[in-house]
Formats: sequence, structure tokens, C-alpha cells
Amino acid sequence: MKVSIQRIDATLPLPSYQTSGSAAFDFVTRETTVIQPKSMGLVPGNVVVKVPEGYALLVLPRSSLPRKKGLICPHSLGLIDHDYHGPKDEIFVQVQNVTDLPVTVERGERIAQGLFVKIDRAEWQEVASHGAETRGGFGSTG
Repeated sequence: MKVSIQRIDATLPLPSYQTSGSAAFDFVTRETTVIQPKSMGLVPGNVVVKVPEGYALLVLPRSSLPRKKGLICPHSLGLIDHDYHGPKDEIFVQVQNVTDLPVTVERGERIAQGLFVKIDRAEWQEVASHGAETRGGFGSTG
């Protein structure tokens, strides 16, 4: 799949897949960012991506982010739509510092990854009932 991408800082590398088996590519942070204790911040991902029509781009934290940095992504993932690629639509990673000390994310560091997923749009067909029995709420099957 060919994807148009624009770097904000061309001295940094393009996002890349780290192994031949990687499902997602790593974003490289554009600038050093300090996240204060118990606070949220935005880390610039250095790129504007034109997501191909029929796809969405998920922005996911790298699995080592909480353990190595004490950062989590409070919304678990970010969603980049097909039409989010204007000149100021740089991808940012929202992070929350869960530690008691400031956390520094260095320029060029990899803290998030991107995954293209095929999507389809629903056409709603409203019904009065689905004809099934209620199964229960959260965790109802065990």
C-alpha cells in the first residue's frame, strides 16, 4: 500500500517497521517534551499522514511505554481518519505521566506505533427488536 506522508522535520527519519514481521510502524518524536508528574501532555509525531480511503490509522502506545517511561496513553489509542491530513494536522501522541517525577521524551525517541486498519461504514437499518435474549452486562459470562 502506498501512503502519502509529510515530515515536519525532514532531519528525522520516516516512521519505520522495525522487523519484517512487525504489524505496526514506529513514530519518531519531533521534539524533546517533558511531561510533569500526574499530568497529561502531547508529544509531536513529526508527520502528517494521508490515510488511504477505506482505511483508518490507529496510534497505539509501544508496549514498553509504561514500564520504561512511566507513561500511559489515557485513551488507549488514537484514531486518524482518512480526511485528517491538512497542513497543520501533525499526529500527536497523548500521554499521561503516572509517576511522581517529570518524564522526558527525547527528540527522535519511539513511544508510539501506527497500524493501518481496513474500515467499512455502517448503513443503519433500524429495527424494533433483534429477537435475542439479554445476556447481561460487563463480565456477565465469567
